[in-house]
Amino acid sequence: MEKRKRHLKIDWWLVVILLMAAWFYGWNIWKAGSANDYYTAAIVSMTQSWHNFWYAAFDPAGFITVDKPPVALWIMAIFAKIFGVHGWSIVLPSVLAGLGSVGLLYHMIKPKFGPWAARLAALFMTLTPIVVADSRTNNMDAILIFFLLLAADFLFTAIEKKRAWLVLLSFGLIGVSFNIKMLQAFMILPAMYFVYWISSRQSIKKRVLTLIGATAALIALTLAWPVAVDSTSASSRPYVGSSQKNSELELAFGYNGTERLLGQSTGTGGAFPGMNKNSQEMPNGGAGGNGGAPGGQTAQNDGQAAQGTPPNGADGGTQQGGTPPTQQNGQQDGNTQNAQQAAPGGAEGMMGQGKTGAKGKGGPDGTGGGGGAFAIGSAGPLRLLQSDLGPLISWLLPLALIGFISAYAYYRDPKKKWYQTTIQQGHLWFWIGWLVPVYGFFAVASFFHPYYMIMLAPPIAALAAIGLTTLAKQFFKKGWRASTFLLPAALAVTIALEAWYVSLYYSWQPWALAALGTLSLIGLFIAKQTKFIKPAMGLTLAAILVAPAWWSATPTLAAESSAIPTAGPSLLEQSQGGGMGGGIGNGSVDSELLSYVLKHQESATYLFATSDAGTAAPYIIKSGKAVMATGGFNGTDPAITLKEFKALVKEGKVKYYYLSGRSSNSTIAKWVEKNGKKITLSSSKSSTSSTGNASSAQATANQPNTGQQNSTAGNVPDGAGTPGGTGAAQGEMQGGGMGGSGTLYELSAD
Repeated sequence: MEKRKRHLKIDWWLVVILLMAAWFYGWNIWKAGSANDYYTAAIVSMTQSWHNFWYAAFDPAGFITVDKPPVALWIMAIFAKIFGVHGWSIVLPSVLAGLGSVGLLYHMIKPKFGPWAARLAALFMTLTPIVVADSRTNNMDAILIFFLLLAADFLFTAIEKKRAWLVLLSFGLIGVSFNIKMLQAFMILPAMYFVYWISSRQSIKKRVLTLIGATAALIALTLAWPVAVDSTSASSRPYVGSSQKNSELELAFGYNGTERLLGQSTGTGGAFPGMNKNSQEMPNGGAGGNGGAPGGQTAQNDGQAAQGTPPNGADGGTQQGGTPPTQQNGQQDGNTQNAQQAAPGGAEGMMGQGKTGAKGKGGPDGTGGGGGAFAIGSAGPLRLLQSDLGPLISWLLPLALIGFISAYAYYRDPKKKWYQTTIQQGHLWFWIGWLVPVYGFFAVASFFHPYYMIMLAPPIAALAAIGLTTLAKQFFKKGWRASTFLLPAALAVTIALEAWYVSLYYSWQPWALAALGTLSLIGLFIAKQTKFIKPAMGLTLAAILVAPAWWSATPTLAAESSAIPTAGPSLLEQSQGGGMGGGIGNGSVDSELLSYVLKHQESATYLFATSDAGTAAPYIIKSGKAVMATGGFNGTDPAITLKEFKALVKEGKVKYYYLSGRSSNSTIAKWVEKNGKKITLSSSKSSTSSTGNASSAQATANQPNTGQQNSTAGNVPDGAGTPGGTGAAQGEMQGGGMGGSGTLYELSAD
């Protein structure tokens, strides 16, 4: 009976931390709007048929998929089916995944490092700004982290209990994680292989056989869904969005794989200006400027920065200067090429908010403090400490690194040889083995978004927590030795880095933080002599957590739930408490256009066709009807030929086409302009400001980005980032924004 009572004992510290996490991650999610509406449109579609559910179809007709595998979307679609499609219901799985990750981290650390290390790890994870931001959106990252931690937890249990089948389950979960966000899940595999090898108490033969079996499970669960999709006739399934060859494997290992390291070059019309640049180096307040292409300019106007290896059209056509390619013959429509943008790749390809903060620095929060789609700093070993990425993830990184040294020495067994590890050291190797390769990848990679930094949150939280407990134990030992000074050193470096991050936005607050840090140092040395350890450590925790806690609170207070999750004080200025909902299209719908096409759709399969998912997504969400994005996410996928499109028109399946002026399959757009009947709507300015092509978009997109044109272009909120040009061009390129120069055409089946 006593044993059972011990098992049921509640750690009230953990309860408080979980409640805190629930507030950070879940408060205001009822203001999420459409969140990332690219994925929300897919969720709407997936709830309508098993076919769409299985393939993660973007549109209800199952024409094209989103650019990620379906596991996370399956979970979101199930929630949407149960509760209905609401902002809070599509975000709720990420909130729960964030809470689960906090609990898992506690569960993994407590058995070997004690309750306080576990509590601190849970607290540090909770108060990591990018964890909060990612857990408040319907992007896949929070769910991915939960599955990775679950896999690691099973691995630790397998090592402890000598259960080979748990090793297979652990590696199998990495295969499942691959089908959440593809190769990003494999980043922790080196740590898993290494830690199992050095920590397992099985014979070498059993270890080898177990790892062979685990690898087989990994491969099987990794490839099961992609191979099933690729093996299905293309005529019986949707086109694989953001691929060039209609293949999930190509998507995984190309667009979502090597191109992340080497730089994006397919599915998007070229690499993008702003990659590998610090936000302070970029015009107009960082990546995205005032909402246009990176830097607030068109790709063409940004010199040759957008050049890259272009995707080929159907017959190998190429492009220049980052202008998106045509899909049929590689020729660029002269009326639209200057308005077309090399928009961000993938579903996350949303420009940053681009608002200048209190000190006029880069990044969406005006500080370089994280967030624009391409505000990833300058490549190099210190990239993740720079102003773009550091405030999202690196507040406790010095403590984690120094803490690893402290903990590894603390848990050394003097009876063992130098290469033999204790159980605790094996766990430490796992966390550092997760941290270092992932850090290294992001230090040199050419294409990723800042919110990917959540990949570093678990190892930083774990190492900082374990390290802080051992640093304190070494510090408060009697006498003075080298290890005594590790805690003051870690605290001093951590506070200095945090004060610098705070100084990017505030004026006097960094000095207050430095003063608090100094007081905590003084308190530590007083406590060493007087034994007032708990107050001293409480002050230390306050000193190192007050700044990241404030950064973490900003997405919650701002009700932020966006395609490019971020955190920072400027969120509060931008939203003024009104929420940052909206993804690639910002949820913009022209009600008159929607009413018109709904009234006149008749027997057509599609409400209308358009070039890209950014335009289509808000209408799918609003109506639940199929809208064809002929070129996928960015309008550059070779998903349909002109011949195939004509056949759909002839069959009466496509009756309307909306020419938004955004990057598109220009052969289809040219044909539509030539053969379609222009529909004039009173809410659309096309009758007075457009001739049905993108000439006005070209004229505006080539103007300097003054940031003064946004208010009249498609009712786009000031500072709202969109893939597309500036001013009026931004209005027509805004997904679904009909207040600019976009034109609706009626297509005849005759």
